[in-house]
Amino acid sequence: MNTVFLVLLFLSLVGLSNVLRRFVPLPLPLVQIALGAALAALPTHYGIHVSLDPELFMFLFIPPLLFSDGWRIPKRELFRLRYGVLMLAFGLVFFTVAGAGYFIHWLIPAISLPAAFALAGVLSPTDAVAVTSITGQSRMPSRLQHILEGESLLNDASGLVAFKFALAAIMTGMFSFKEAAASFVFISLGGFAVGVILALAIDWGRHHIVHWWGESGGTFIILTLLLPFVAYLVAEHLGCSGILAAVAAGITMNYTTFGQDSALETRIQNAAIWGMLEMAFNGIIFLLLGLQLPGILSMASSDAMEAGHNSPWILPWYILAITVVLFALRFFWVLCSVKLTLFQETFKKQKLTTPFGLRLITVTSLSGVRGAVTLAGILSIPLLMPDGTNFPARNLMVFLAAGVILLTLIIASSGLPFLLKKLKMPQESEITAEVRTARRFAAEAAVKALENEKNKKAADVTQDTTLQEELCERILAIYQQRLVMLGDDKDTMESALQASEMETQLRLLAIRAERSQLIHLYDTHQINNQTLDKLVRDTDMREAALSGIDIGRF
Repeated sequence: MNTVFLVLLFLSLVGLSNVLRRFVPLPLPLVQIALGAALAALPTHYGIHVSLDPELFMFLFIPPLLFSDGWRIPKRELFRLRYGVLMLAFGLVFFTVAGAGYFIHWLIPAISLPAAFALAGVLSPTDAVAVTSITGQSRMPSRLQHILEGESLLNDASGLVAFKFALAAIMTGMFSFKEAAASFVFISLGGFAVGVILALAIDWGRHHIVHWWGESGGTFIILTLLLPFVAYLVAEHLGCSGILAAVAAGITMNYTTFGQDSALETRIQNAAIWGMLEMAFNGIIFLLLGLQLPGILSMASSDAMEAGHNSPWILPWYILAITVVLFALRFFWVLCSVKLTLFQETFKKQKLTTPFGLRLITVTSLSGVRGAVTLAGILSIPLLMPDGTNFPARNLMVFLAAGVILLTLIIASSGLPFLLKKLKMPQESEITAEVRTARRFAAEAAVKALENEKNKKAADVTQDTTLQEELCERILAIYQQRLVMLGDDKDTMESALQASEMETQLRLLAIRAERSQLIHLYDTHQINNQTLDKLVRDTDMREAALSGIDIGRF
């Protein structure tokens, strides 16, 4: 019963945090951390205290989040910007593990070098979702946003793999760079292969079942929910990377036929469920960080003593020093990469819409916010060594990681909006222009099809074509107006846009009146709830189409 109560409480707080975010000028992760800390700070009789199983925590939260990120990320941009993404997701991760690892060991000798590498590894993954919650996606240059999303997706895997190697060295007391390099290649390629194979197998089965017996939306949604966990477990059982398996499964799903031949209702339900799960899991992780904060802070004195100091006030300075080094390493890597034409190959076929100057390099550096994956990774450190003794400096490492997460969020919250405010943005982003062009081509194809149909019916003298011609003319007028709006003549385009906006508002007014009347009919017992649900769903779909709401996120 306690577990059920906790789940319901956490989900309620995630929902509450999204409401509070509208009134509190703070990023959503900080609001959720504050709620968790407030919950844990209640008197003992009312306070909530959660003991986390490290392995269960890693298994429960990481696979679905990485799977979701892999499915959502724009694949074309990921491939087009692959050089920049790979250099940040792998090159910068190993650079950070080496540089920050040696620095942490030098700064705090009580943390052994393998443990310092483990801490640096778990601090390497960045959180693009947290950055978006701070800046808003519309205020970030689209190319930089795609690079940060790709980096965040892949450095979750590379950082956590490096973290696991360092943990293995601590647990076994042995480490060979040659063996580690060979193992890294094996577990990485193996994990990626497992994820790809399982995703393709599920889609193959789904496609043939749809062909033979028809759509079964609920079954396929359940399969997609289970896929990241199955991929993770199978890969780990085979000695490969379960993290990369979850990432690969998510990326592969966008290349399957799920988005093309699945039923509209299945796609809408799948997008809604995964959007809810992503919001809930991200929120619960930050709530758990807040819940752990009082306990982490209560151990500050013993952590300071473990670090070789009597005063716990040395710990905030450690956190500040580590955070500064992380940002400095990131800034240095990005700056050198630009100077060495890292992005030249990425952008050589297209002119940069936003110059990659010092301000944008600084924005890229401050976007290295640590978040949910770092927290999940650090809390997955085993409590005990194989011989039954306590894991050395575990509490200190958790304290430092939690502090770095908070500090990077605070620095980015204050620095990124200021830097982005003065950043020159293109008048029309690449995606916006692409959408406009695609809509124009689609409208031209529709006009051509309607005209062909009209001419074909007109040639058939055996049929009365009056009604057919009237309908064709009516629909053609709609598409011809759309072509005017998508054209290059600014005067006629603005006039058509204004007329279209007025028409849209009138249509929305009518749809909302329909919905209001349907609810009235239900309230007065003239229709039942099934009829209400069916008809309201129809009005919702029409309103979503008119409002431009993205109902097919995945």
